[in-house]
Amino acid sequence: MKHKDYFSGHSKLYATFRPTYPAELYTFIFQHLKNRDIAWDCATGNGQVANYLSKHFKEVQATDISTQQLEVAAQVKNIKYTVCPAEKTPFSLHHFDLITVGQALHWFNLNEFYAEVNRVGKPGSLLAVWGYGLLSVNADIDELFLDFYNNIVGPYWDEARKVVENEYNDIPFPFTNIPSPKFFMEVEWTLEQFTGYLTTWSATQKYIQTNGHNPVTEFTEKLKPIWKTVHSRSVTFPVFLKLGVIG
Repeated sequence: MKHKDYFSGHSKLYATFRPTYPAELYTFIFQHLKNRDIAWDCATGNGQVANYLSKHFKEVQATDISTQQLEVAAQVKNIKYTVCPAEKTPFSLHHFDLITVGQALHWFNLNEFYAEVNRVGKPGSLLAVWGYGLLSVNADIDELFLDFYNNIVGPYWDEARKVVENEYNDIPFPFTNIPSPKFFMEVEWTLEQFTGYLTTWSATQKYIQTNGHNPVTEFTEKLKPIWKTVHSRSVTFPVFLKLGVIG
């Protein structure tokens, strides 16, 4: 099986500009846990989720297919990083209390990954998968942003992007579901941070590889008169969660 890796080539950008998940998300997940001994953060990327988990678990195993991503990940004493696919890990049977996947489930072979979850998760442990939708700033900026998303880099999105847009509602999730509320990420971003985030998109990177220039550069010039002299603006992302009991 060929694994999709759209982020190794710009791992430092990814680590710099990707937003962080809200504490309320973790609090909701944690309140349903039986134990907090060992967690696995799958497709950890730059280790953002693993770093948060390390403060609440005795041990965290974090995996990714990208060596470059793990090279810029947070180095914490109780986090162990391993390069391996989501679908096949070196972990022992019924090992974890919590398995997390942040904004990455849509890249996996689901049948194989779910089989691995059932193998390495303790009976009664939890699988938490989440993602986030399109950001919002204000009406004027959102209009330009949606044009960039749909019409400029739109043709360069992988088909898996549709799965995120549908908030994972059209894919199987064969675990006992725990109903979850909606969450929101809110960040204060400068124009540089806003456009830096757009550059981390897999679609933007594919556009650059195909056309030889960064479409964010032209988009930034369109945005400047609207962003104006405000140093930073509030940017909001909707966050969706699927939480299930394993076994």
